Amino acid sequence: MLSRLASQRLIEVRQAFRLSAQVYRSFSTALNYHIDGPDNNPDLPWEFSEANKAKVKGILSHYPSNYKQSAVIPLLDLAHQQHGGWLPVSAMNAVAKVVGVAPIRVYEVATFYSMFNRSKVGKYHLLVCGTTPCMICGSREIEGALLKHLGVERNEVTKDGLFSVGEMECMGCCVNAPMIAVADYTNGSEGYTYNYYEDVTTQRVVEIVEMLRKGEKPPVGTQNPKRIMSGPEGGNTTLLSDPKPPPCRDLDAC
Repeated sequence: MLSRLASQRLIEVRQAFRLSAQVYRSFSTALNYHIDGPDNNPDLPWEFSEANKAKVKGILSHYPSNYKQSAVIPLLDLAHQQHGGWLPVSAMNAVAKVVGVAPIRVYEVATFYSMFNRSKVGKYHLLVCGTTPCMICGSREIEGALLKHLGVERNEVTKDGLFSVGEMECMGCCVNAPMIAVADYTNGSEGYTYNYYEDVTTQRVVEIVEMLRKGEKPPVGTQNPKRIMSGPEGGNTTLLSDPKPPPCRDLDAC
């Protein structure tokens, strides 16, 4: 027989487990389920623009005619760009129709890959790297500075529709941590850009935001003026000349 104290503790553990499971299901639902809204429901018409219809044909030409479904990801990416950085369910249905599959097959792809946004983002979607090297170098402070300056929460769009802040996992710039990426949807799929800004500080990310607000183009890459690309601050101290090949690579000497 369990003691009264042990029984009470068991009840508390079960209640905590049920609560955590409920929170997990709620979070999972937010990620994977669709709920119709006035700006996102299957009754809203959606189709590729005339310019993008030509791109659709080009994308499909890369695949055998009986494997058109392999084009789902690049077609979703094109629709994503055309629709200002997010995918309404009607756009997914349009892609399903193009490749000739049931819509659920397209939904499965769109909900699996985190780079496909399924709710509105800003015309400039600011993505803060949250993986370990950037986190150690201050990415949480970078995100905090952006959210405070813009007056939004993560994944919330500013009232003017210009900016939103999200998180992305490792983008391969660990040596230049911390970094952010900026997806620019201001000119649709024709002028879409996705640029990296590295070695950022809390002050510099705010400056980048204000430059974008003015329509200016901040210099991409490292924001540290003492570095060249991914080179060490102040320049190289070793490997100052071209390395000599080992003798065994001199085929004429063999």
